[in-house]
Amino acid sequence: MRGALLHAVGDEKLDIRDDFTLTPVGPGDVRVRVKATGVCHSDLSVLTGVLPMPLPIIPGHEGAGEVVEVGDGVTTVQPGDHVIINWTPACGDCPSCVGGQPNLCMTYMMKSFTEPRFLFGGETPAFGMAGCGTWAEEIIVPWQGAIKVDPDVPYEVAALIGCGITTGVGAVLNTAKVRPGATVAVVGCGGVGLSVIQGARVSGATTILAIDPLESKHALAKKVGATHACTPDQLMDAIGTLTGGQGFDHGFEVVGKSAAIMTAWQATRRGGDVIVVGAGAMDDQVPLTAFNLLFEGKNILSSLYGDADVRRDFPRFVNLYKAGKLDLDSMISSRIRIGDLNDAVDALRGGEVLRQIVLFD
Repeated sequence: MRGALLHAVGDEKLDIRDDFTLTPVGPGDVRVRVKATGVCHSDLSVLTGVLPMPLPIIPGHEGAGEVVEVGDGVTTVQPGDHVIINWTPACGDCPSCVGGQPNLCMTYMMKSFTEPRFLFGGETPAFGMAGCGTWAEEIIVPWQGAIKVDPDVPYEVAALIGCGITTGVGAVLNTAKVRPGATVAVVGCGGVGLSVIQGARVSGATTILAIDPLESKHALAKKVGATHACTPDQLMDAIGTLTGGQGFDHGFEVVGKSAAIMTAWQATRRGGDVIVVGAGAMDDQVPLTAFNLLFEGKNILSSLYGDADVRRDFPRFVNLYKAGKLDLDSMISSRIRIGDLNDAVDALRGGEVLRQIVLFD
């Protein structure tokens, strides 16, 4: 089968090849034929080493497809089912799962660093990003990583729900618990940032400020729910105009940079919530003083995968899409084929594109 392989961090090009095979399907496993997968900024972070992963590796974690084989003991799905890939499968037994935070389960994530599921060139093993590797035509995941979805949901929409939508909308509904009438600022208007904006709109926020240095992104941010938009250097004027100088109830950082976190901090009122959604680098320090942390009374909240329980949230987001409450079609900037992935990565580096979706036959 075809797939895109990263041999080493910093490689200029992915190795797109057609000699991949899968390891055997074991008990509890599900083999999925990928039908659509997103090109997400987290994939780029794997290519650059910001998100450490074992090598060589097939990127891709935001995907949807059709079940073609199940292992012994699997009862949740069967061949022919349409599924969304969950890149953080919950084991159900660890302290995070038992404590109601399945998005923090590390059981299968740790296995993904030691158990390669792909082979290429005959017998050379390769890993899948976060145990997935959706930039390949087929993958094997634990049964908890394949969540059944209604077959009338387009695969490209289902793929978006698999990461970007769940991360962004979940940050609003699950982490921040934004209430009707709240004011919200969103730093970063990429795919996940637009998902945060849509989540704020669904939640009934009355003022939603989109903050992005690229003014070309402001129009789409307003289309999907932002009431206002500005560049970072216009933020202080916007705070004065929109909040009377008080700041916003919730400031979402959706970039993965310490500077963006500080912009979200600046945008948030005293006693408000600063929600960190972007995946940043381990050596990127946030310059907050002990004085500010105490006396400004702001709450810093991390939102990994939108604090989602995907068994609850995937169907919820599907229903919101079907009801016309989530505009997922506008999130897709282009539909491409697997052979276009190197160009897609270059476009992602440029910062202008939103979600490029790879469609498989």
